[in-house]
Amino acid sequence: MQSYLKLIKLNNLLLIALAQLCIKYGLFEPFGIDITLNGFGISLLIIATISLVAALNVMLYLENKEESNIAISEKVANRLFIIFNVIAVGIGFYLSNIIGRPKLAALFIVVSGVFYIYTTYLKEIIVVKNVLMGIMMALGLISVAIFDLLPAITEQNKASQKVIFLIIVDYAMFAFIMITIREIVKDLLTVDKDHNTGLQTIPIALGKDRTAKLISGLTLVPVGMIIYYVYTYLFNNSTAVVIVLAVLVAPLLYFMFRSWGAENDRDYKVLSMILKLVLFATSLSMLLYQFILK
Repeated sequence: MQSYLKLIKLNNLLLIALAQLCIKYGLFEPFGIDITLNGFGISLLIIATISLVAALNVMLYLENKEESNIAISEKVANRLFIIFNVIAVGIGFYLSNIIGRPKLAALFIVVSGVFYIYTTYLKEIIVVKNVLMGIMMALGLISVAIFDLLPAITEQNKASQKVIFLIIVDYAMFAFIMITIREIVKDLLTVDKDHNTGLQTIPIALGKDRTAKLISGLTLVPVGMIIYYVYTYLFNNSTAVVIVLAVLVAPLLYFMFRSWGAENDRDYKVLSMILKLVLFATSLSMLLYQFILK
């Protein structure tokens, strides 16, 4: 069982599910936003979303199974890949129809198709793997808005719905950047194995030292996003500003300075853990809006 949980990267799936629940119960319900999905509906959406991400994790395992310490055969992994895709697309069809928007099922079909395109045409492009995981995290957040928020928009509630939708988009963009950076950090941890198996990754192309400095530079983007967000939306709430600076900005600044000089696996593991904690805190921050904006 432990091998299967490592295969689908359960911790990452739980992080996505947490973020989706925080959107539902931290942004939608406290503000009385018009929504489409009940508890059962959001549960189905979460299962469909994490099934797609699990399928992606299995697909990446099949590409790199030579360097993995997971004891699962290629035959079993291929079956799991198909099963997760079928679950996601099947639930997507069902969910789209019960909310009266059958065309939304195309979202899950397109993502499944992208997996095939990646394995067939795109996997040789160095940055695609890192970006693809970031896109999946962002999609997990946006999907809540697409299935729960957008179908309930009317002329009367358009303004309030738009505000919440844009907040989710901001979070999705932040998650995309953070996950992409974290995937590059994880490549630093496996650079030797990747080199031995002939894989092309950013650390192999640039070297460990340059990649570490690239990560440090990229961290300026999420830090800048947070500071802009604080200045634009939270500047009048000193408590919120202090919390955001302490819980999000400070760890990212520490990450930035530490990554500049990172040079061994211990450093890379610490960097990966910092990003995971920041993502966890970012998800929980959505629960604070009901106290900040009311």
